[in-house]
Amino acid sequence: MTNKLKITETITIAINTLKSNKLRSALTMLGIVIGNASVITLVGVGRGAQDLAKNQLSNLGANVLFVVPGNNDTRRRGVAFPKTLTLEDAYTIDNQVPSIKRVAPQITTSQVIQAGSKTTTSSISGVTPEFLKVRSFEVANGRFFTDQDLKSARTFAVIGSDLNKKLFPNSNGLNKSIRIKDQSFQIIGIMAPKGAVFGSNQDENAYIPLTTMVSRITGRDATYGVSLSYISVEAINEKSTSAAKFQITNLLRQRHRILRDDDFAVRSQKDALKIVSSITTGLTLMLAAIGGVSLIVGGIGIMNIMLVSVSERTEEIGLRKALGARSSDVLTQFLIESLILASLGGAIGTAVGLGAVASVAAVSPLPANISINIILSTVSISGTIGLFFGVVPARRAAKLDPIVALRSL
Repeated sequence: MTNKLKITETITIAINTLKSNKLRSALTMLGIVIGNASVITLVGVGRGAQDLAKNQLSNLGANVLFVVPGNNDTRRRGVAFPKTLTLEDAYTIDNQVPSIKRVAPQITTSQVIQAGSKTTTSSISGVTPEFLKVRSFEVANGRFFTDQDLKSARTFAVIGSDLNKKLFPNSNGLNKSIRIKDQSFQIIGIMAPKGAVFGSNQDENAYIPLTTMVSRITGRDATYGVSLSYISVEAINEKSTSAAKFQITNLLRQRHRILRDDDFAVRSQKDALKIVSSITTGLTLMLAAIGGVSLIVGGIGIMNIMLVSVSERTEEIGLRKALGARSSDVLTQFLIESLILASLGGAIGTAVGLGAVASVAAVSPLPANISINIILSTVSISGTIGLFFGVVPARRAAKLDPIVALRSL
């Protein structure tokens, strides 16, 4: 009971001491507040970036593999779409790979689109009817291309929802005409919103039949025939993606007569997710480390102020010791003062950090993502820092000789 009373009395004295120097206490806590707020904000931004990347990858379609032309060497040289994939490759994959469900060849180029007085530059993709199911796209208004549209190379276009707003801000573009490379196209459908992938807004794209793209926009290559930008492949299910990747790689190596380096790459969502996760995890750890430095600086600030406090309160410490206070009582009081400053600063900093994360989520596409474990860990770390950096001034106060301390009275 006596020990409980002593602890309660020590805490009361510590609180009253901090209250009597409100400005100093507030400035001492400021370092911890900034440190905690930095950790919470930076970790929240990092985790938000990770969640955003995962959400964007999920928009690519379920169980999808992407066969892209060229290899790392060609892409380092700045060749965006080297001519190493052909339409015949896509047909062969569709007919000879048993672990896939659908194949969607695609040619993508950037073109100027004109609708009346409105003009914009957008990504135009020549696709087949399978594109919708492979990539999990939906048409909100109108319809998508049919096999007959593809065979007849009709000048039809389906546009994204954002592109529709750009070209027809006051009306719906369905059944209206647009011009692409001096060719007139009728809009037969408007896509449902899909969102962005790696900074590219899919809702600003336009789609035309692949045969129309070849005959009216890009033309055929004299050597390669119909060169593709990439091929989207839907595996039978998630378990089949590894087998499909292996089978597609072997098939294309045989078709391209490759003996050494591949002139193509087969990528899955899992591959992209691993890369993105490693990058965003590293980014989050780096940001957390930066915030941690702020916490350490705040702890050093607590130690400096407490050392000054010990010097200023020499008489008080000597008087308390003369009246029977033990060195452990003085040590405990200064540790409690440090702990209160650090914990209170940590709580305020956490609230500020959560508000900052919410603000970032409100004005950017990054989702707010801070777990309760991160919050508890940050507050615990700030309290531990307060204790750690409070030990030196507390020990100095506890070692003061009461006779020497009372001489200055």
